[in-house]
Amino acid sequence: MKATVQRILDGDRLVAVLIPRDYSGDGIEFFTPLDSSQQMGYMKRPRGYRIDAHIHKKIAREVNVTQEVLIIRSGRARIDFYGADRQYLVSRVLEAGDVVLLATGGHGLEMLAETEVLEIKQGPYAGADDKVRFPAVAPEDIRLRRE
Repeated sequence: MKATVQRILDGDRLVAVLIPRDYSGDGIEFFTPLDSSQQMGYMKRPRGYRIDAHIHKKIAREVNVTQEVLIIRSGRARIDFYGADRQYLVSRVLEAGDVVLLATGGHGLEMLAETEVLEIKQGPYAGADDKVRFPAVAPEDIRLRRE
């Protein structure tokens, strides 16, 4: 069975996009809306395919919310997703090779093994003003699914 990209929603708001390590497709596909401040796509091209050399133009953009991409290099972690109202939505287990875009709402992670994570997000970092911390979901309330 082909692995599918998962979208975590809070109503009609995109909270996260999870690309499992064994996802595969053909051509190019973007998983984020065109107006998303962090764009994430997947590309599979045959040997010899060429992408023209290019440079991106300077374009003023306004970023109102930090979005992050996490790439699990090794290990296992549970990620808990929260809506913009800080209410718990659902959890997923991330394993080596999984990639997740955190678009809106909240999130928390618990490492289930020693885990290496690459984190990519917009900058510059705003320091202490960048985050609002809140109580995590109670362990007995975790709804863990691997879809």
